[in-house]
Amino acid sequence: MSDNLIKTSTIIDEYGLTKRAINKLEKRGVLIPTKQGRSKFYKKSELVNYLKTLDEESLNELKDSRGVYDPRNKLNDLTGTQWMPETKSYFFQKGLGASHPHAQIEKQHPAPFSFQDVQRLIEFFTKKGDIVLDPFLGVGSTLKAAALSGRKGIGIELSPKWSELARQRLDLEVEEGISGKYNIITGDSCVELKLLERNSVDFIVTSPPYWAILNKKADHKVKKERLENELATNYSDDLQDLGNIDSYEDFLDVLTEEIFKEAAEVLKPQKYMNIVVSDFRHKSDFISFHSDLIQRLNRISLTNNFELTLQGVKVLLQNHKSLLPYGYPFAYVENIHHQYVLIFRKTKLKGKSK
Repeated sequence: MSDNLIKTSTIIDEYGLTKRAINKLEKRGVLIPTKQGRSKFYKKSELVNYLKTLDEESLNELKDSRGVYDPRNKLNDLTGTQWMPETKSYFFQKGLGASHPHAQIEKQHPAPFSFQDVQRLIEFFTKKGDIVLDPFLGVGSTLKAAALSGRKGIGIELSPKWSELARQRLDLEVEEGISGKYNIITGDSCVELKLLERNSVDFIVTSPPYWAILNKKADHKVKKERLENELATNYSDDLQDLGNIDSYEDFLDVLTEEIFKEAAEVLKPQKYMNIVVSDFRHKSDFISFHSDLIQRLNRISLTNNFELTLQGVKVLLQNHKSLLPYGYPFAYVENIHHQYVLIFRKTKLKGKSK
């Protein structure tokens, strides 16, 4: 495929046009579609050249086709047209690609998550100027997404190595010096969350450690992708690191009671917490991590007659991942190519007055 051909989804993401606007341009003869299989592609140069001919008013008219903003919307800055697709129970993971210049810091971490995916969540669950908290910051995907979306942010990271890389990443990939505008705390979330003001943040989004999964030295992915490239294969060797807890039950206790419950206390009433997780295998056991977290966190009691309540589970599909011959040819062993976004809200206990 020619590099000059772009598909509908790219036009929507990069140029702010809806499918309806693209169809109008096609009917006018501005865009000439090229079919490849079931997909339509358009010449990027034709679109760019046409947009250059428009004055500001005409360009805004095209972008107004994205819908009308309802002033009653207290959750985000989206129009109704933009809101609706975000209520689907799935979306596809989006990344820059390993060779992209802005992926070089990210890939140093053994388990990063895409800033583009978290940006999508931030832009649905917050308004510009809101405060986003990530208690497992890693190399700063959440704060990068917050910065690109015009949100404020707080990140807590146990490892000095990762928190320093998060600062470097903001300054390199967003804007020089911008890291100073974000509160990056190097410390243990079990301690640091208790020091934050109660009911002070607008949204929490994070991807916690998947217990001791990164400590499995025989894992194909670790051997092939990390060790060969001299990259880190675990979060840290710190005894406070959740990835170094021996017992899965103990790990869940700390994660839910000392971190997510405390984080929920920092969250403003009626605001949301998103937790991005995956199920995994531990030796011969399949660990349904996402369902274990739901069972632990749904209806967990908070102070002042509040609780966390599950609002939905969104599936993040990872079509780009390579297939590995787990179990072949003797038994079914799953290639896990999706994550879950667990969507919780801080709500009043039922039967309690507001």
